[in-house]
Amino acid sequence: MIRLKTMLAATAATMLSLPAMAQTEVVWWDFLGGGDGVRMKALIERFNEEHDDIQITGTTLEWGVPFYTKVRTSAAVGEGPDIMTYHLSRVPLALEEGVLSPITDEDLEMAGLSGDDFFDSAVSAASGPDGTLYAVPFDIHSIVLYYNKSYLEGTEFLDEDGNLTGIDSLDDFNRALQHAADNGSTDPLSFQTGGPGGVWRVFYTLLGQQGGEMIVDGEVLPGDNAEKAATALQVMRDWRDAGFIPEQAEYPASVALFTSGQSAFHMNGVWEVPTLVDMEANGTLGFEWGAVQVPVLMDQEATWADSHALAIPNQPAAPMSDEKREAVMTVIGWMSQNSISWASAGHIPAYVPTTESAEYQGMEPNATYASLAQSAFFDPRSEIAGVASPAYDVALNVMVPQIHGFFDTDEALEQIRDELGRALR
Repeated sequence: MIRLKTMLAATAATMLSLPAMAQTEVVWWDFLGGGDGVRMKALIERFNEEHDDIQITGTTLEWGVPFYTKVRTSAAVGEGPDIMTYHLSRVPLALEEGVLSPITDEDLEMAGLSGDDFFDSAVSAASGPDGTLYAVPFDIHSIVLYYNKSYLEGTEFLDEDGNLTGIDSLDDFNRALQHAADNGSTDPLSFQTGGPGGVWRVFYTLLGQQGGEMIVDGEVLPGDNAEKAATALQVMRDWRDAGFIPEQAEYPASVALFTSGQSAFHMNGVWEVPTLVDMEANGTLGFEWGAVQVPVLMDQEATWADSHALAIPNQPAAPMSDEKREAVMTVIGWMSQNSISWASAGHIPAYVPTTESAEYQGMEPNATYASLAQSAFFDPRSEIAGVASPAYDVALNVMVPQIHGFFDTDEALEQIRDELGRALR
């Protein structure tokens, strides 16, 4: 008996002396504010609750140029994060700067993923010219057409179920806008007409619907692409001249025009879906609404799109251990497989099993516009395009004044080609 007690005591002492299970910290940086930020923080919290061996330490930084500048400078000295959110439109510049670590098939296998799990358009945008993957797509976010049903009641533009219909051309859309104007809509179509993001996204959609390309083989608007760009610009100018769009509306004002009931239509990102869902739920939205893929106004389906992706910075000064990389890929795999929560932010999950799930198919209006993932028109694969790029600068400095009558279309087109041409050189 004494011997048994001695053995038990020795065993207990040995167990107390053993180190606790090793825990790997994964440092996470993102640029997600507002509703996106709330949802991402909830995902990180859930991951941490479900994992004892890996814990994410998250930090949210300022969106746009400040984020990407900090990533570049921090990674260069080995003080960057282990994982970060990244816009796929920034991948071409990232490859030039060497800030992204390639993601191999073995990495994806560690995450329980494969390239076939994601939409082809997003995988292409996440890859280099040689097909090497540099980020794992997390969503596809695009502009959609929001509509206020009250302005369309009793017209050919609502079907018997109250869904938008009958807009199959620019002429159809203009007739719908005129009908809304005749029935009291002060700004029938709202979007950010005074800032770069809204103007670029609408312009690029109209360009893509003509089969146009902004940059081809290092040349800005070569061949008939210039004529197609001029047409896109003129369409927006015509909307302004007809009184269909607001003068110099900044982003919050453009959203408010729609949510207050002044605009019959609103072109904006899917990320505003939660705004409308929440307003509807708390009784502060005074009308029924819907959201659909931007109709074919020109010749073919195409809608400006970008993707949030998950990427690993390239840090030669502080190489990542195999253990850390496995932990990072575990995080990426878990986030992809739980991206139904991210869909509540309005985004289309890039992970196809999520978008094909019954739960996603039951989400509205998300499921209605999910088809745009097949016609997503990503920004030009160029180091001067994408979020917070010279292309966005041109949208602000040239396209905005052109739409509002300060430049004629030909003059604006010449400036666009000159400014982006210099940026390419």
